[in-house]
Amino acid sequence: MGVWTEGRRRSSLAGTMSQQFSQTSTSSNPMPDGQTSGGRPRRVAVVLFNLGGPDAPEAVRPFLFNLFADPAIIRLPNPFRFLIASLISGRRAKPAAAIYAQIGGKSPLLENTEAQAAALEGVLEADPAAGAESKVFIAMRYWHPMSAETAARVKAYDPDLVVLLPLYPQFSTTTTASSAKAWHEAARTVGLTVPTKLLCCYPTQAGFIDATADLIRPLYEAARAHGRPRVLFSAHGLPKKVVASGDPYQWQCERTAESIAAALGIDDLDWINCYQSRVGPMEWIGPSTDAEIRRAGQDGVPILVVPMAFVSEHSETLVEIEIEYRHLAREAGVPHFTRVPTAGVHPGFIDGMAKLVRQTVAGKAAVCSQKGDRICPSNFSGCPQAGR
Repeated sequence: MGVWTEGRRRSSLAGTMSQQFSQTSTSSNPMPDGQTSGGRPRRVAVVLFNLGGPDAPEAVRPFLFNLFADPAIIRLPNPFRFLIASLISGRRAKPAAAIYAQIGGKSPLLENTEAQAAALEGVLEADPAAGAESKVFIAMRYWHPMSAETAARVKAYDPDLVVLLPLYPQFSTTTTASSAKAWHEAARTVGLTVPTKLLCCYPTQAGFIDATADLIRPLYEAARAHGRPRVLFSAHGLPKKVVASGDPYQWQCERTAESIAAALGIDDLDWINCYQSRVGPMEWIGPSTDAEIRRAGQDGVPILVVPMAFVSEHSETLVEIEIEYRHLAREAGVPHFTRVPTAGVHPGFIDGMAKLVRQTVAGKAAVCSQKGDRICPSNFSGCPQAGR
């Protein structure tokens, strides 16, 4: 089981986020001195958003406190949220430490994200047509380097434009919106006032989809020796009430699964999208990944678990999927189990991220999706472009 737990905040975060970024869009700010006469920036800071994770055993409890102190996770005002965060982090510190002990006592998320940042910066800098110097930064939500630290570094870099790129392909009010809100507050605190744009989501971006399909294909072929494989596209779950309040996460996850399945080009592919990491008494979206593993055991089919909402390895992939779900599959009688790696630094994925950065820089909107404008159906009020 992953360490991300409890309930999530309503879609009002998305509306707040949209207002915040409309205040810092290029259309509402004068052209900085560092921009070209055509309005293109000469220096761009790209900020990668990610969850963060403890970097040592003693960091587990404060990491958990930061997680549960987020109003997007515990939807109560202070001092109640502070008290509950203290209680839960104290109670969960020991089992969470045991999870991280299985992967070296700390999260590998920062190192993985640093590798992605370096790869992305290399691709951006290698493009002479871009016409702008680019530097990639990392802002973690719940452990270092957090937004306050990174915003100060970005200000010292003195960019003409900041592009916020979440390493969450599918938008949620509980991840991207929460990170964007934290960034906005940190930027205001350090006096970072340059135009800022947010790439809110890319659930079916070609580079992301093709890279994931590329990672699946050889593992699928190997699994065929054990029968007709079933592909489980697994994403982190959400309580149903969050989705019912207008959060587009589940809808976007479904589009991701459909797109990867189509990209694989396998006739009559057996696949399903499902959700992991469910905890607590609330009803969560489904089907659950563990239930689908048990069903595969009943059907006697080999399975591949694809972490379609994660692009960097961390506890949910390396422990929950690789260790806990592998054990469950063995108990359930699944003849063959495979965990597909995350997109990581796959060249196709990194190239896709670079294209998204260039597209965001060239666009006029302060909040844009993989195709610029809104991709979510109108009934999702939690979409950050709900007002467009």
